[in-house]
Amino acid sequence: MYQLVKPDNIVEILEKTVAKFPERPFLGTKNKALKQYDWISYADFGKRVDHARSGLSQLGIQKDDAVGIICNNSTDWAVCFFAVSGLDARFVPMYEAELASVWKYIIQDANVKLLFISKKAIYEKIKDALAAMPSLQKIIIMEGEGPDTLAELEKKGAGLKVKSIYPAPSAICILIYTSGTTGDPKGVLLSQANITSNAHAVTVCFPDINENDNSLSILPWAHVFGLGELIVYCLLGASMGLAESAATIPEDLALVKPTFMTAVPRVFNKVYDGLWTKMNEEGGLAKTLFVMGVESGKKKRELAAQGKSSFMTNLKFKIADAVVFQKVREKLGGRLKGVMTGSAMMNPEISHFFWDMGVPLYDAYGLTETSPGATMNCPAKYKIGSVGPPMGLGKIVIDKSVVGPDATDGEIIIYGPNVMQGYHNKPEATKAVMTPDGGFRTGDRGRLDEEGFLFITGRLKEQFKLENGKYVFPAAIEEDMKLNHYIENAMIYGEGREFNIAIVIPDFAALDKWAAKNNLPKDHAELLKRDETKKFLESEILNALKSTYGSYEIPRKFVFIEEPFSLENGMLTQTMKLKRRVVFDKYKDQIEKLYAK
Repeated sequence: MYQLVKPDNIVEILEKTVAKFPERPFLGTKNKALKQYDWISYADFGKRVDHARSGLSQLGIQKDDAVGIICNNSTDWAVCFFAVSGLDARFVPMYEAELASVWKYIIQDANVKLLFISKKAIYEKIKDALAAMPSLQKIIIMEGEGPDTLAELEKKGAGLKVKSIYPAPSAICILIYTSGTTGDPKGVLLSQANITSNAHAVTVCFPDINENDNSLSILPWAHVFGLGELIVYCLLGASMGLAESAATIPEDLALVKPTFMTAVPRVFNKVYDGLWTKMNEEGGLAKTLFVMGVESGKKKRELAAQGKSSFMTNLKFKIADAVVFQKVREKLGGRLKGVMTGSAMMNPEISHFFWDMGVPLYDAYGLTETSPGATMNCPAKYKIGSVGPPMGLGKIVIDKSVVGPDATDGEIIIYGPNVMQGYHNKPEATKAVMTPDGGFRTGDRGRLDEEGFLFITGRLKEQFKLENGKYVFPAAIEEDMKLNHYIENAMIYGEGREFNIAIVIPDFAALDKWAAKNNLPKDHAELLKRDETKKFLESEILNALKSTYGSYEIPRKFVFIEEPFSLENGMLTQTMKLKRRVVFDKYKDQIEKLYAK
């Protein structure tokens, strides 16, 4: 159906890159003791993959067998991934920070035959459940030496070479389980062509990225957005340093000095918010220069759009850039040519700020089911506020019938070689989202402009109707609430009700400073009971929303809570999306009190 670009499988991609750039660094791991990154070359990585593939073959792994892994991003993870594909088998990744019940479900549903586990501590959590799984024939611990370890597997493989298989484009490469905001996770079947076609499309969008570029990998490869970055960099012969953790990203940026990155908007929202917080606290000349830079950058951009320029505006910006913005760029490594952002919409104001500062943010859009990219802004074609035009051979159709005859937007349907093969073991779920002609119904709401740029307007599954019949799209309101540096997270609720309410988790790093200035308690539970705190947070939220949203959209009442939404308490998915039903069930009594008359 689609004319695929070669190579159309990840095994051939790796082997061609190893042959072309054997001495180039591929993956870098942080050496905490020396505060540097240690790199493995493509040649050495290729040898490890060869040995692991041969070892897996000796253990009986064959075409279409499912090989699972519970592991965070690491060179070992990547070795296992490419080795499994080299036997035309299926890779089933899982997160280390996951509930044991989810691991158990995925291992059983995918019929995993061999399971890699990163460390013995994780094995201890799940060993009893694994013993009762008839399909599971072998467990390999990835750390350490000795029997049933990754090191031993590679050692055995080195003694008996097994030639790699180039899988067919239609062969299943990876089985990625969606986060399961409602019900059990769904295993998304992604073929070799799904993955490789998307990687080729990215390289067309960004022709200036090549083997000399490097990235700091901060997104999990067990999620398709992070996996896509891994494949693109392998295709190009470029380098990726692996972030140690979310908390160490500032330090890791300084060490890796990336030229390009893939990230979620929250990373840059935090940077932006942190800058304004720091400037407001310091005041004086620093804030004056910062504000001058922001305002002159905006003016410079507006004049450029009219084909004009201003000496004084340019001078102001040059001064602010040298004194303030240069330091911000250095904090980001000092070499960033651009950043691809996805998984949520980037706030246009923040996006403009980074563009003005010399760090372009390119919004992209896609889902696990689209491998991941469907649309993408890029240097040659971008509009801030949009998620770009279709990528590669893809096509976007807007189905307005699901909204109404007079609608200017509708459900986004995606066509292309990146569209999944279906949900594993779930034919009815597959049928519900696939059109007869091969399109994927996203459940997202959007519109296309006259130039083919896609604008996201909401999520059909999350939208709800108030008692007065008006529709509310909670995610957009929540994102704007979180831009306030006193707000860490929030959930809007109001389905079938007279008005919206919000469950709010304050950002205590900021709120503690406010409390100290106002002689309020340090204890967070006690602080949130105080009327002064409630009134202050409510005013901050209302001021942030009143110029953007209708009165019916803005929450009228609030629940302020101390416990964050997290993976551990089951309120967030691995991609940091809210499990709305879980949150509602936990705080149902408090919510009902807000509606009591």
